[in-house]
Amino acid sequence: MKYVLLALIWVLWCFLHSTLISMRVTGYVRQRLGDGFRYYRLFYNGVALVTLIPVVFYAHRIGSEPLFSWEGTWRIGQALLLILSLFLFLAGARHYDGPAFLGVRQLKKREACVGLTETCALDTGGILGIVRHPWYAGGILIIWARDLDLSAVISNLILTAYFIVGSFQEERKLSIEFPDTYWDYQQRVSMLFPYQWLKSKLKKQVRR
Repeated sequence: MKYVLLALIWVLWCFLHSTLISMRVTGYVRQRLGDGFRYYRLFYNGVALVTLIPVVFYAHRIGSEPLFSWEGTWRIGQALLLILSLFLFLAGARHYDGPAFLGVRQLKKREACVGLTETCALDTGGILGIVRHPWYAGGILIIWARDLDLSAVISNLILTAYFIVGSFQEERKLSIEFPDTYWDYQQRVSMLFPYQWLKSKLKKQVRR
């Protein structure tokens, strides 16, 4: 029963988090608040963090003996996952507007872009030329780079699904903001796993 409850509260948290940032909700709030909407991103991040704490606490509290541990030679795999996830986060941070992501820039009455870039243009350089959503990809990797008991497995499966759904939700917004260019970008660059990038590198090696 406790694991069913854990799954339920994770699903509720993910639903709340996704709903608050959906186009329907943000559009309604923007219409109702007007200039006050500039505080919404900060409010959204605060709600997400405050509501996440009890979920993580409960998941840790009902933890049991690990089903899988990163021990021995498996430590190499764990290290690789952590290094790759850190790389994705740092590389993504070079292209995303951090203050806008946190909700700080909006306090200066600047409307943040859907893509969270400083120029509001579609950025396809650097890591964004390898995967379209490096932070979501890094999030998936880092949650699996830990010892796994039943609580962790349930949490990770739901969060992995949440990251994937969140990627599609972000895609929809970006497709609306960049109707003439985003479809082409989707065809050239993979969403989370760098399949297209690896394929192009392999083709270049074969030609040599």
